[in-house]
Amino acid sequence: MDDVKTQQQSPAPHGGAALPTGRQFELYGGGYRAVVTEVGAGLRVLEYDGDGPRRPLAAGYGEREFVHSGAGQLLLPWANRVAAGVYEFDGERRQLDVSEPATGNAIHGLTRWLPWKATEQAADRVRLTVRLHPAPGYPHTLDLAADYRVGHDGLSVLIEARNVGERTAPYGLGAHPYLTPGVEPHEGAADEWSLHLPAERYLAVDDRMIPVGAFDVDSSPYDFRKQRPLAGSTLDTAFGGLQRELDGLGRIRLSAADGGTVTLWLDRGLEWVQVFTGDALAGAHKRAAVAIEPMSAPPDAFNSGTDLIRIEPGQVVTHRWGIAYS
Repeated sequence: MDDVKTQQQSPAPHGGAALPTGRQFELYGGGYRAVVTEVGAGLRVLEYDGDGPRRPLAAGYGEREFVHSGAGQLLLPWANRVAAGVYEFDGERRQLDVSEPATGNAIHGLTRWLPWKATEQAADRVRLTVRLHPAPGYPHTLDLAADYRVGHDGLSVLIEARNVGERTAPYGLGAHPYLTPGVEPHEGAADEWSLHLPAERYLAVDDRMIPVGAFDVDSSPYDFRKQRPLAGSTLDTAFGGLQRELDGLGRIRLSAADGGTVTLWLDRGLEWVQVFTGDALAGAHKRAAVAIEPMSAPPDAFNSGTDLIRIEPGQVVTHRWGIAYS
């Protein structure tokens, strides 16, 4: 195991005040630069300059800013929503805190605002860990780790969960990067880009964003199996039935008019993706980038049971995803 090295940290503002997302871990490798945050182990910056000019690949936020709209956050131990924060597990009815008042749901897990600890670090890599203790509606203890690396193949992320409690735990994960294909994000930019999403199904939702059914993308506005422009499409939609390439990875590609493409790849076990075109965001963030969110299970999986993972005591579960530019 590598020794933890002194972490690079930007000067604190206002005479030593702490940064909103804590320590900043800056990674370099293969022409890529990433910045990962102590708070939530989130991805604040991702850019590529291996072929000349700097090309932003993720729409993040400044080091002295608060996270907006979930940008770059990890979503553990569930992604997306749990209807009314209520679910039943092994015969026990549970109530999570309602963290999305507008819909009355619990959203995006429990670790987004926790401080994570760097346990390994090198110039191109950082491993952050946190222990998730029992919380209202989630009486389980998980040791979680997020391993970020950059290299010639881009950014790769390994997420690990170990059940260190005494009870079987329901589990799912996701991530919330807002992608941009080497173009500075700006209001309406998504209308200039095209999307290739090789998914067979999409989920329809009710007015609280809870799934009501799965449908084939055939002859629907949600068919992006062949690359096509995003202009005119409003998406906050979960897709399943991802087609895999020969190496076993699923790939979603977002392309600019100049041909630059950012690709989000998902290893097996990440069978769902949420695509959000940012129409509901305010001001300069509106349709400025596209959130392409890898997920191990669909929204409200704690209730539907679809692809919900049961982690037994002592068991470890891992998932991989990443981002690259071409």
